[in-house]
Parts: sequence; structure tokens; C-alpha cells
Amino acid sequence: MRRVTGLGGVFFKANDPNKLYEWYEKHLGLKREHGSVNFRWRGAEDTKEEGMTVWALFPKDTKYFDPSRASLMINYRVDDLDALLKVLRKEGVTIDEKREDYDYGRFAWIMDPEGNRIELWEPPKKTVPSSKSQATKSRRTTKSRKTS
Repeated sequence: MRRVTGLGGVFFKANDPNKLYEWYEKHLGLKREHGSVNFRWRGAEDTKEEGMTVWALFPKDTKYFDPSRASLMINYRVDDLDALLKVLRKEGVTIDEKREDYDYGRFAWIMDPEGNRIELWEPPKKTVPSSKSQATKSRRTTKSRKTS
């Protein structure tokens, strides 16, 4: 079983997310699209596979990263979320019981030994998320997670 297959997203806290987004756009050319910066790519093994890595800022008081005290959270793409969680549980990894399921994939969270929250994302099988689904994901990232 392949565990992590790629990077799904990078999320971090900011004192003023809008101001910081503007800085990144001006100085590094990272332009927001539907509430986050989205890096589109094609699969290395299957060039017809389209994917996206999301880069998003959160308010510094977001609860979405809890119980981690870190200001950064990484989202990793996985092939089989349930199988991986089963193996990780046997290996003694701390697993959050919370799960989220959407048309653009399934999500779960684990903690590393230093208390950093890690998001695991299983994209939908054999279907490429549409631009609308990706936009929904971006909105979920920047809106609903802010209040979580």
C-alpha cells in the first residue's frame, strides 16, 4: 500500500490573512482563486490525471489546526484513507476520530510525535474533481475552516 502519494495543501495562520495574501500576490505572484492559491498539475504516471495543491492562509485564531499549537498544517494526498488509518492506528499514531466526506474527497487528521496536526486527503476514485468542486474545496478551506 502506498501511504502518501503527494502534497494536497499547505495551510498556515496569519495575523491578517487578506493583507498577507496581498503581499504574496504582489511580491511572489501567488494569486488567489476562490479564496486560496491553487497550483494545478498533471500526474507523473498518468498525464491525464489532473490535480491541485492548495495553499491557504487562516486567521491566527482558527480552531481548525487544534489541538496542534503549530501555525502550519500540511495536507497529504493518500490512495486509501481507511487502510492507511488502520495501519497507522496499529503503529500507535494518534488519530483524530473526526472525518469529513465531500464530493472532492475524504479527510482525516493525525498528530505527529511533536504535536503537529496533519491532514490526510483521499481524492475521489477515478474521477477528476471539476473546477467547481475544487472551487468548493477552496471555499471550504478559507471559510468554514476559519470558524472551526
